[in-house]
Amino acid sequence: MDASTLSPKPLLRALKGDAVWPPPLWLMRQAGRHLPEYRALRAQAGDFLALCTNPGLAAEVTLQPVRRYGMDGAILFSDILIVPWALGQGLRYAEGEGPVLDPLRDAAAIGRLDPARLLGGAAPIFETVRQVRAGLAAEAPKTTLIGFAGGVFTVACYMVEGHGSKDYAAARGMAYADPALFGRLIRILVDATAEYLIAQADAGAEALMLFDSWAGMLSPSQFRRWVIEPTAAILRLIRKRHPAIPVIGFPRLAGPMLTEYAARAGVRTVAMDTGMDPRWAAQAIGREITLQGNLDPLALLAGGMALEVEARSILAAMRGRPFVFNLGHGILPPTPPEHVAALVRLVRAG
Repeated sequence: MDASTLSPKPLLRALKGDAVWPPPLWLMRQAGRHLPEYRALRAQAGDFLALCTNPGLAAEVTLQPVRRYGMDGAILFSDILIVPWALGQGLRYAEGEGPVLDPLRDAAAIGRLDPARLLGGAAPIFETVRQVRAGLAAEAPKTTLIGFAGGVFTVACYMVEGHGSKDYAAARGMAYADPALFGRLIRILVDATAEYLIAQADAGAEALMLFDSWAGMLSPSQFRRWVIEPTAAILRLIRKRHPAIPVIGFPRLAGPMLTEYAARAGVRTVAMDTGMDPRWAAQAIGREITLQGNLDPLALLAGGMALEVEARSILAAMRGRPFVFNLGHGILPPTPPEHVAALVRLVRAG
């Protein structure tokens, strides 16, 4: 890469294909429940959806881990279900249960989704992006702002099921039994997700991420149809407006399908989940793709020698290629902040 084109932001450089070392670092769910300063704001907001849609509070939550740890990335504090909520699907967060939505089980229910509502409904999120970008400019000018959305298969799982599930049998069953109906929902989500991410980029997001948390439940043929193809469609739409913005794809539990995803989905960076062997991924996926991951959140929770051994193993596997250090899934709420600080020191030492 021409040195004259390099950004002063290490994460942005890595996401664009530069083998930065020590690697840039941020953590999935770094803004949230493991921080005492977050818990204080969460109590002030009243409920989770209110917190996500309060730009001042959501921006503050996004900035908290950057202030505490000096992270190279600030991941927007929001939720993957903002898109269905903005489309008009009923959504609430039940204490101890997680999200509860009005389930979409037929054509009439899907037909009630209103794409014209999306940008107006999600307007508070875009204002959060603007406020975070301004805050980073003032407080952490080398930190990259990451916007995000849920992968359309994962979001469709919640929309059809109506809640979290171990197997999302209703959604996966619809995909097999009525692929035309499921495909209609997926097409709505492709367009809405692209529009939502483009608006985040317009507001100041410097990189974007797609979280497809339940992608690994699918057979290879279904994975191609409902994960790879919709992701590629979203990327084509984004690149019409923001041709150079880096996009991270996270098809969790994809296993060996990760290579096909990396080749066909159109993302520039692929995030590895906890179960992925980084040594295999480093050999199987070309250096034109940046890899991200994949420390086990439980190793971070444990701390000490377990954390150090696991982190050093990942660093050894990734040295010499474009790489972003991260977790293989979201940070766990009981994680002591001092363990995160110790990880940051270890990664910064290379």
